[in-house]
Amino acid sequence: QVQLVESGGGLVQTGGSLRLSCAASASFVIMGWYRQAPGKQRELVATISSDGSTNYANSVKGRFTISRDNAKHAVYLQMNILKPEDTAVYYCNAKVLPALPGYWGQGTQVTVSS
Repeated sequence: QVQLVESGGGLVQTGGSLRLSCAASASFVIMGWYRQAPGKQRELVATISSDGSTNYANSVKGRFTISRDNAKHAVYLQMNILKPEDTAVYYCNAKVLPALPGYWGQGTQVTVSS
């Protein structure tokens, strides 16, 4: 059974930083992070392919950096210059193929206070 275990969320002040980690129980071609704020739909934050190519939401470009360690089946999200609008539950996602929905982690709360 596939497992994605996230860690690293928490409470931080505006302008602060957090680093999220996600450890998968298997290898995946595409790994990424999504987030869901209260009353809003889940949205893409960033993805990274096994070849290192990345994709970011416009709202986080220049502030967030996604990376992965293929040997550890892990993906990371370094979040800098955090804003209150970044407050959400962040979910790790892992896909075998781009067109498939993939697997989800349990989510980790990120709260940015103003």
